[in-house]
Formats: sequence, C-alpha cells, structure tokens
Amino acid sequence: MKIEKIQLWEDNAHVTLTAYLLENSQEFQTDKKRPAVIICPGGGYLNTSDREAEPIALRFASKGYHTFVLRYNTYFREWVKDFKQLPEVNERSLYPNPLLDLAKAISLVRRNAKEWLVNPDAIALCGFSAGGHLAASMAVHWQDSFLQESIQASSDLFKPNAVILGYPLLDYEWMKAKVERDADEYKKSFWEISSKAVFDTTTPTDQQLREASPARYVTINTPPVFLWHTADDDLVYAENALVFAVELTKHHIPYELHVFESGVHGLSLSDETTAGNAEHINEACQPWFDLAAAWLKRHF
Repeated sequence: MKIEKIQLWEDNAHVTLTAYLLENSQEFQTDKKRPAVIICPGGGYLNTSDREAEPIALRFASKGYHTFVLRYNTYFREWVKDFKQLPEVNERSLYPNPLLDLAKAISLVRRNAKEWLVNPDAIALCGFSAGGHLAASMAVHWQDSFLQESIQASSDLFKPNAVILGYPLLDYEWMKAKVERDADEYKKSFWEISSKAVFDTTTPTDQQLREASPARYVTINTPPVFLWHTADDDLVYAENALVFAVELTKHHIPYELHVFESGVHGLSLSDETTAGNAEHINEACQPWFDLAAAWLKRHF
C-alpha cells in the first residue's frame, strides 16, 4: 500500500487528503482500476476524529478499495479535550467552505484516476456525524453552479457515485427544535459552539439552518445512499436518517436504511479497533460495515 498526504489548497495546510492506494502487484490482475471511497470523519465541525479516519480507510482497503481520508476545514486545528480552554479558531470552517474542500478532493481523485488506477465511475463518499452532513451535502449539491464556479471545474468531476452515511446530521431545522426540547445543558453547549463553527453565530436563522440541511435538497440527481443510525443516539437524533430516507423515497432514489436499537453517538466501527471508551464497543451495531460493503459492491 502506498500512503500519501496531499495538501489541497496552497494557502491552507489544515486541509489535506490522505491517499491509501493499493499496490498494483503483478501477482494480481495488472492495471486493474479499483473503486474508491473518500472518508469524511466527524467532529461537529470543531475538528475531525481520528477514530473515523484511518481505521475506516483500512477496513475499506481490505475490501479492495482505494481509500482517501479528507481533513476538511474545521473550527479548531487540533482535537479539543477541554472546552473551557479553547485554541485559536479557524474562520474557514464556515459553511459551505468544507463543501468546497470535499469538491476539491473528489475532483483530485478523478483527475488522477488513470495514474492511481481508480475507476472514475465508482467513487463513493463515507461520512460520519458532521462528516455525514458534509457527504450528504455533496450528494444533494454536486450539480449546483456555486460549486462549479468556486472550484472552476465541471460538476461531473465532483459527483459522488454513492454515499454511505453513519449517524449523520441531515436536517438542522429539525435538530434545533429537538435540541431545545430534549438536550441537556452539556449538549446544548456543544450545539452552540458547533453552530458557531458552521454559521458564525450560536443562534443561526431559520434560513441559515434550512440552507445547510441536505434533507431539504434531495432531487433526482442525488446518488444512491446507505444510512445507518442508532435509535437512542442523544447527540444527533435518529430522525435525521428517517427524514432523509423519506425524501429519498419521494424522489425514487435507491437507498438502504438501518436503525439499530441502541448505541451511543460516534460508534465508528463499533469494535475495539476504533473504541475511545467501552461504550464504543457495540456488537449489535458492528454489522453495519459489512452491510454497507455489500450494498456498495452491488452498486459498483
């Protein structure tokens, strides 16, 4: 395997794409073009989680995919352990800047498809939590003119062919009402600082929330989607996946949805390889990866 970290913007060392490219060994079919998965870790747009980055890339690589991990613009440039002592902020985290990062990443993979032996018609996105929001946003906005104008490229270069979403945030308007009604003080504080990262305010307007909600923009151009969530996720509520699935149904977009009965937010692979604490080991949710891999294989 060849591993390479690529800086996506000349003036921003924070945004990188790490490529995990499988070797073109003579023992296998030579010059074989492989499908690819671009991974968007979560982190509330405050940072990007290591638990949802390389371990996911390696798991998909074991299935024969070239994989890429996108470190997009986030509010902080380091993992925050103490929210009472916050580091310097990065104003480039504001929406839709991370979406431009993802468009740049997809276009880079397609432009290098021949050299990297990537099948340009089989590029999937896999996002978790805020990274799921980012991947879903690309799924519904890839054809929009503002992306073409910002990246200076044809929209075909950054069209995802399939999208896998783990416990994603998909409807900010719906989340606002639920958080105000049900969240405890810690989670309300988390959503305030996350809103600051995305909207530059702790009290975004309804219009801002609507514009940043992928569930409001599903069209016939949206690619096939695999969603998974847990029913008792108390940070990003499972209704996000349900609302999105309803919109996919309305527009006749192929999708597969799995809502597991119980599990904390941020499960990643749900096993020892990605566990930050004991709650992240959840045998009942571990099948999501094999289900997603089987689904992706059918589409590719």
